[in-house]
Amino acid sequence: MHVREIRLTTGERRVTDVTDQCASFAAEIGGDGLLHVFLPHATAGLALLETGAGSDDDLAVHLDEVLPRDGRWRHAHGSPGHGADHVLPAFISPSLTVPVDDGRLALGTWQSIVVVDTNADNPHRTLRLSLLTG
Repeated sequence: MHVREIRLTTGERRVTDVTDQCASFAAEIGGDGLLHVFLPHATAGLALLETGAGSDDDLAVHLDEVLPRDGRWRHAHGSPGHGADHVLPAFISPSLTVPVDDGRLALGTWQSIVVVDTNADNPHRTLRLSLLTG
């Protein structure tokens, strides 16, 4: 298995596209296999999403509706509504797996791999890529 960790800064962005980093890693290793993408954080997740056509903005808006940033959360340290950040990974998983064919991600035409991060208190993230070739 081939492994790489990538450091990210998400900052105020709710959706950060990491497709290029994942594709570069898969191309460097080459061959066929499965790319496992994992975000070892309790307040962020990963998704396959069309970006640049409004879906990323729609996701950010609707996350605020589903997980409001107010005082209702029992997990109450940090910035207002931070408890919602800790519930996010139950809705948007911190991991996903993508097939790799001849060193290329087998994504659909409009699919991108994105980090979904509502936690502005911690903008520094580690993305773990593991490619199992076969």
